[in-house]
Amino acid sequence: MCGRFTLTVSPEQLRASFDGLIVPDNIQPRFNVAPSQPVAVVPNDAKFQLDYYIWGLIPSWAKDASIGNRMINARAETLSEKPSFRSAFRRRRCLILADGFYEWRASPGSRAKTPMYIKMESGEPFAFAGLWESWQSPDGSNILSCTIITTQPNSLLEPIHNRMPVILPKDSYGQWLEPEEIDPKQAQELLKPYPADLMTAYPVSTLVNSPANEDPLCIAPVA
Repeated sequence: MCGRFTLTVSPEQLRASFDGLIVPDNIQPRFNVAPSQPVAVVPNDAKFQLDYYIWGLIPSWAKDASIGNRMINARAETLSEKPSFRSAFRRRRCLILADGFYEWRASPGSRAKTPMYIKMESGEPFAFAGLWESWQSPDGSNILSCTIITTQPNSLLEPIHNRMPVILPKDSYGQWLEPEEIDPKQAQELLKPYPADLMTAYPVSTLVNSPANEDPLCIAPVA
């Protein structure tokens, strides 16, 4: 799964990495993004503009928003089958912007787990493949929410966790953000493990274990 990530780069860096993306100037660096918080999203609405959606998908048919707490990730292999995701997979796809994410590596002979920070070797920001939904709450307000798609791990992630988020290559952004309904089989072909040789991972402090800790120390390497 993917339960925490970061987006620490400047608006200028985002514009440089996502050619043509409309990015507000007041973005603040995030070192420990957690579920139920707003995350930077580019939906498939043909605007190619950064917006903020709640992390944790709330299907349109949900009776209350709490279901989103269980919908932070969606398995790539079953998107076409699950009622919570199959409509969004066809019609409501998005990029979820990040520049790193965390996973917890089990330690042999111990119940303790070591938090690991994973990012691009280049340090560039990237995009998770995501799905989004619009939900009408009982008070009449509209909540936009999203989920991160996961897949099998690459060789870098395999010793750390049995799943990894789908990171889309730049040349697939256009296809993934197609505003019209697309064939699930075509979309499924994009949901592959990202090349391990373009990524790096290192252990970090247990500060990241608490969502209350929002600090550059969260991504600082430790011995």
